[in-house]
Amino acid sequence: MKLTALLSRRTFGVLLATSAATLAAAAEPDWITYAPKAGPGQGKHIVFLAGDEEYRSEEGLPMLAKILSQRHGFKCTVLFSVDADGTINPDAGGSLSHPEALDSADAIVMLLRFRHWNDDANKKFEAAVNRGVPLIALRTSTHAFNGLKGPYEKWNFGNKGGFGKQVLGETWISHWGRHKVEAMLGVIEPGAENHPILKGTGQIFADSDTYEAYPPADAKILVRGQVLKGMTADTPPADYKKKRASDKMEQGVNDPMMPVAWTREVRNEAGKVNKIFTTTMGAATDLQSEGTRRLIVNSVFWGLGLEVPAKADVNYIGEYKPSMYSFKGYKKGVKVSDLKL
Repeated sequence: MKLTALLSRRTFGVLLATSAATLAAAAEPDWITYAPKAGPGQGKHIVFLAGDEEYRSEEGLPMLAKILSQRHGFKCTVLFSVDADGTINPDAGGSLSHPEALDSADAIVMLLRFRHWNDDANKKFEAAVNRGVPLIALRTSTHAFNGLKGPYEKWNFGNKGGFGKQVLGETWISHWGRHKVEAMLGVIEPGAENHPILKGTGQIFADSDTYEAYPPADAKILVRGQVLKGMTADTPPADYKKKRASDKMEQGVNDPMMPVAWTREVRNEAGKVNKIFTTTMGAATDLQSEGTRRLIVNSVFWGLGLEVPAKADVNYIGEYKPSMYSFKGYKKGVKVSDLKL
């Protein structure tokens, strides 16, 4: 009798502990906020939107958020595509964790690809855009949305170029350099040398290839992408010819070089102006380049109207060893809580 009672109490204790652990796991947030240290970004909230299947935004954007919060004083919140249990899943294209963070966003840094969020997330994103927040858009954000319905169909990739063409200045066209074979070296556009976003950048390099891109006349091109023969910055420029998708005319792959970073100022549907920085760089591996990181950090300062540092501190916070870009190449089983400082 006493043994039975003892076993019952032990079983109950195990069940209670298991239930408590399950509830605790369920209560863990599926987004992360990095509290700011002292710096010029005090009082500003940057919201990062990580959601692409290939270029490891779920690795690169938290790294940038750590730098901007700990080195420059911005409050930084990173939102992800997640499964129901809070595990990060870049293939979950309908997911945006905690879109409520967008309600207080002072700027948005985004690396998205073919997302199809629900109306609540879309409304919050649209409201932030219509407040006139600056947008810093990386890599596949040129084709951020697809499969949206109703009032948000306007953002779909196939609808006149969608959000990419209409707002950022370009949509997805083609890989101009050979994918995973030819990297890119940034070349400053003549006349743009003194633009604040380019302050102290040094060498700009991306091991993801150059995209074909034709920003509109109102865009200010800052950097063009020199297609290289190999995957390292010290390889020579490629020298073959290729037909443009735009008009099927042939040109040298580097004559002229394609734009890879530009700015725009666009009046949105609510009548407010968004300052926009778009770059077709931004894979997590691209961000190993100090100059490429500094370009993006500088764009946040520029977008918010803050003085850009002469040479922004972009040293990593902790270790950064990004995964090579590829479909299905994301780290499995990662929870947002694993990304804490």
